[in-house]
Amino acid sequence: MSTVHQPDLKDRPARLTVGVVGAGRVGPALAASLQLAGHRPVAVSGVSDASRRRAGAMLPDVPLVPPAEVLQRADLVLLTVPDDALPGLVAGLAGTGAVRPGQLLVHTSGRYGAKVLDPALRAGALPLALHPAMTFTGTPVDVQRLAGCSFGVTAPEELRLAAEALVIEMGGEPEWISEENRPLYHAALALGSNHLVTLVAQAMELLRTAGVGAPDRMLGPLLGAALDNALRSGDTALTGPVARGDAGTVAAHITELRRHAPQTVAGYLAMARATADRALAAGLLKPELAEDLLGVLADGGHPDQGDDGTTGTEGNDR
Repeated sequence: MSTVHQPDLKDRPARLTVGVVGAGRVGPALAASLQLAGHRPVAVSGVSDASRRRAGAMLPDVPLVPPAEVLQRADLVLLTVPDDALPGLVAGLAGTGAVRPGQLLVHTSGRYGAKVLDPALRAGALPLALHPAMTFTGTPVDVQRLAGCSFGVTAPEELRLAAEALVIEMGGEPEWISEENRPLYHAALALGSNHLVTLVAQAMELLRTAGVGAPDRMLGPLLGAALDNALRSGDTALTGPVARGDAGTVAAHITELRRHAPQTVAGYLAMARATADRALAAGLLKPELAEDLLGVLADGGHPDQGDDGTTGTEGNDR
């Protein structure tokens, strides 16, 4: 039998008062989007000066109060704190009696599902995990970016429709994620998004070192096309020297990276090995070329050279 207390919709107003605990980049943006849908932000808590300034800019005239008072004032509370801080926050709020029966308690952590809210559930709250698959800047542009943004939704089955309705009101697209799959879901997003920022930043630094005056302008069209192709075609969108099996070119890359940016070599080798494995499995990388390429990667960029100092693969443009 479920322990979730179902709200009486006749007693709940169509529009909700909204509170935010943790005025980082995410909470104020979600509260502002709910305000556009007709809900009313009434309280926000923030610790740092930056979070307080952000709350003031994104949610003007909404008072800054302690977390317990946020829960006292709001029907719907957004818990938008770092993942590692969330369990302790929930336990603390529930333990001090701040949670009210029938209160919607929403966290935005990608890592956790609804179970992290169990202490609040036992106090009568309605637990929802709504994670926007979006990167946030802490500025009003974030509200616009929520339009069409996917949200990873996890909640008790009885609250699934309520959770999905809130996402739709924020302009997002709900995607149901089971409790046990939340860590894998979050790892996938981190791999695709957070690591992408690192790769792009490294590429821009290397282009500047190579004398390119506007690396962002050079990379923009290339990366945009690569991302579009990858989303449309998956592994078959792979191009470049690794997918072609150009072992000599890859070795030259590694030599230059060791010379100019040794801190990038480990990442280059790891991504090249992963790319080679996927290209080989997809039939893009010819097995007879894969051996030399994987040898270069295993040796860290030191291929067996012929009499002319090459591996015989330079200049190919397959």
